[in-house]
Amino acid sequence: MLRCPQKADFKTFTFSRGWAHLANVETVRFYQRSGLIDEPARPHGGGYRTYGEEWIHRIRFIKRAQLLGFTLDEITSLLKLEGSLACTSTRYLAARKLAMVESKLADLQAMKAALTGMVARCDSEERDDGCPIIQALIDD
Repeated sequence: MLRCPQKADFKTFTFSRGWAHLANVETVRFYQRSGLIDEPARPHGGGYRTYGEEWIHRIRFIKRAQLLGFTLDEITSLLKLEGSLACTSTRYLAARKLAMVESKLADLQAMKAALTGMVARCDSEERDDGCPIIQALIDD
Protein backbone atom coordinates (compact mmCIF):
# COMPACT_ATOMS: atom_id res chain seq x y z
CA MET A 1 0.00 0.00 0.00
CA LEU A 2 1.28 3.47 -0.80
CA ARG A 3 2.03 5.54 2.25
CA CYS A 4 0.94 9.14 2.75
CA PRO A 5 2.75 10.17 5.91
CA GLN A 6 1.02 12.77 7.98
CA LYS A 7 3.73 14.91 9.52
CA ALA A 8 3.12 16.89 12.66
CA ASP A 9 3.89 20.16 10.88
CA PHE A 10 1.22 19.53 8.23
CA LYS A 11 -2.02 21.37 8.48
CA THR A 12 -4.77 18.81 9.01
CA PHE A 13 -8.37 18.81 7.83
CA THR A 14 -11.52 16.91 8.48
CA PHE A 15 -13.22 15.65 5.36
CA SER A 16 -16.00 18.23 5.27
CA ARG A 17 -13.73 21.20 5.92
CA GLY A 18 -10.65 20.26 3.96
CA TRP A 19 -11.31 18.61 0.67
CA ALA A 20 -14.90 17.53 0.25
CA HIS A 21 -14.88 19.63 -2.93
CA LEU A 22 -12.27 17.29 -4.45
CA ALA A 23 -14.00 13.95 -3.94
CA ASN A 24 -16.94 12.54 -2.03
CA VAL A 25 -16.55 10.25 0.97
CA GLU A 26 -17.40 7.11 -1.02
CA THR A 27 -14.72 7.92 -3.59
CA VAL A 28 -12.11 8.46 -0.89
CA ARG A 29 -13.05 5.18 0.81
CA PHE A 30 -12.76 3.42 -2.57
CA TYR A 31 -9.30 4.92 -3.10
CA GLN A 32 -8.35 3.68 0.37
CA ARG A 33 -9.61 0.15 -0.34
CA SER A 34 -7.77 0.22 -3.69
CA GLY A 35 -4.50 1.21 -2.05
CA LEU A 36 -4.24 4.57 -3.79
CA ILE A 37 -4.27 6.39 -0.46
CA ASP A 38 -3.89 5.26 3.13
CA GLU A 39 -6.65 5.48 5.66
CA PRO A 40 -5.80 8.09 8.30
CA ALA A 41 -5.35 7.03 11.87
CA ARG A 42 -8.56 6.85 13.82
CA PRO A 43 -8.70 9.46 16.55
CA HIS A 44 -8.46 8.25 20.13
CA GLY A 45 -11.79 8.47 21.88
CA GLY A 46 -13.77 8.87 18.67
CA GLY A 47 -14.22 12.02 16.67
CA TYR A 48 -13.50 12.92 13.08
CA ARG A 49 -10.59 11.53 11.13
CA THR A 50 -8.15 14.18 10.07
CA TYR A 51 -6.30 14.26 6.78
CA GLY A 52 -2.99 16.00 6.16
CA GLU A 53 -2.05 18.10 3.17
CA GLU A 54 -0.33 15.07 1.62
CA TRP A 55 -3.71 13.35 1.31
CA ILE A 56 -5.14 16.41 -0.41
CA HIS A 57 -2.21 16.45 -2.85
CA ARG A 58 -2.72 12.74 -3.50
CA ILE A 59 -6.46 13.19 -4.21
CA ARG A 60 -5.67 16.04 -6.61
CA PHE A 61 -3.06 13.90 -8.36
CA ILE A 62 -5.55 11.06 -8.79
CA LYS A 63 -8.32 13.35 -10.06
CA ARG A 64 -6.02 15.13 -12.54
CA ALA A 65 -4.74 11.81 -13.86
CA GLN A 66 -8.33 10.59 -14.28
CA LEU A 67 -9.18 13.73 -16.26
CA LEU A 68 -6.34 12.80 -18.63
CA GLY A 69 -7.91 9.37 -19.10
CA PHE A 70 -5.64 7.28 -16.90
CA THR A 71 -7.25 4.25 -15.27
CA LEU A 72 -6.85 3.58 -11.55
CA ASP A 73 -4.33 0.83 -12.34
CA GLU A 74 -2.32 3.26 -14.45
CA ILE A 75 -2.56 5.87 -11.69
CA THR A 76 -1.22 3.31 -9.23
CA SER A 77 1.77 2.83 -11.55
CA LEU A 78 2.26 6.59 -11.79
CA LEU A 79 2.10 6.96 -8.01
CA LYS A 80 4.79 4.31 -7.63
CA LEU A 81 6.99 6.46 -9.87
CA GLU A 82 6.19 9.67 -7.99
CA GLY A 83 9.26 11.23 -6.44
CA SER A 84 11.65 9.03 -8.41
CA LEU A 85 13.83 9.88 -11.34
CA ALA A 86 11.94 7.39 -13.51
CA CYS A 87 10.98 9.92 -16.15
CA THR A 88 11.43 7.34 -18.91
CA SER A 89 8.81 5.06 -17.36
CA THR A 90 6.45 7.97 -16.75
CA ARG A 91 6.91 9.18 -20.32
CA TYR A 92 6.17 5.67 -21.61
CA LEU A 93 2.86 5.56 -19.69
CA ALA A 94 1.90 9.04 -20.94
CA ALA A 95 2.89 8.24 -24.54
CA ARG A 96 0.83 5.04 -24.44
CA LYS A 97 -2.17 7.02 -23.14
CA LEU A 98 -1.63 9.63 -25.87
CA ALA A 99 -1.69 6.91 -28.55
CA MET A 100 -4.98 5.61 -27.13
CA VAL A 101 -6.46 9.13 -27.17
CA GLU A 102 -5.34 9.65 -30.78
CA SER A 103 -6.94 6.33 -31.76
CA LYS A 104 -10.20 7.31 -30.06
CA LEU A 105 -10.12 10.69 -31.80
CA ALA A 106 -9.73 8.96 -35.18
CA ASP A 107 -12.69 6.72 -34.36
CA LEU A 108 -14.75 9.74 -33.30
CA GLN A 109 -13.84 11.58 -36.54
CA ALA A 110 -15.03 8.58 -38.56
CA MET A 111 -18.27 8.49 -36.55
CA LYS A 112 -18.73 12.22 -37.11
CA ALA A 113 -18.24 11.85 -40.87
CA ALA A 114 -20.74 8.98 -41.06
CA LEU A 115 -23.35 10.82 -39.00
CA THR A 116 -22.81 14.06 -40.95
CA GLY A 117 -23.44 12.15 -44.19
CA MET A 118 -26.58 10.51 -42.80
CA VAL A 119 -28.01 13.80 -41.55
CA ALA A 120 -27.22 15.52 -44.87
CA ARG A 121 -28.87 12.67 -46.79
CA CYS A 122 -31.93 12.93 -44.57
CA ASP A 123 -32.10 16.71 -45.07
CA SER A 124 -31.78 16.45 -48.85
CA GLU A 125 -34.17 13.58 -49.49
CA GLU A 126 -37.90 13.94 -49.20
CA ARG A 127 -39.15 10.37 -49.05
CA ASP A 128 -42.36 8.62 -48.36
CA ASP A 129 -40.68 5.22 -48.04
CA GLY A 130 -38.94 5.79 -44.71
CA CYS A 131 -36.09 7.57 -43.10
CA PRO A 132 -32.72 7.34 -44.91
CA ILE A 133 -30.89 7.24 -41.57
CA ILE A 134 -32.85 4.19 -40.43
CA GLN A 135 -32.30 2.59 -43.85
CA ALA A 136 -28.54 3.26 -43.67
CA LEU A 137 -28.41 1.55 -40.28
CA ILE A 138 -30.30 -1.47 -41.64
CA ASP A 139 -28.30 -1.83 -44.88
CA ASP A 140 -24.99 -3.67 -45.01
